[in-house]
Amino acid sequence: MPKMKTNSSAKKRFKVTGTGKVKRRKAFLNHILTKKATKRKKALAKPAMVHETDMSNVKFMLRIGK
Repeated sequence: MPKMKTNSSAKKRFKVTGTGKVKRRKAFLNHILTKKATKRKKALAKPAMVHETDMSNVKFMLRIGK
């Protein structure tokens, strides 16, 4: 039986750190940036970690162990 494929969209959106946490990008930083404050845009540019409630779904899509 062949190996299961990694979800291609998930592989582009998430990155696993050395400690096993999963980094993600924050939303709302693509367009209509003129009305958003500089402080807000800087905060949105920083990476965030996937919440523990979503971790099992993300790890399944990336095909990594629990």
